[in-house]
Amino acid sequence: MKNPYRKINKSHLSLGQLVAIVSSCAKDSKETVAAVADLIASGRVAVCDHGTRKKLRLA
Repeated sequence: MKNPYRKINKSHLSLGQLVAIVSSCAKDSKETVAAVADLIASGRVAVCDHGTRKKLRLA
């Protein structure tokens, strides 16, 4: 049984690492995509571009 709750500290992760962590807790790929999209839409995910932090948006 997969653990639906995984503690993720506020370290700097790549987008690939974020997807891998979410997919390790999700049941299937559809749930992974939905969870990552929800994280991006909620504003909990930001990217850094040469030290400048930018919020992601879904179009």
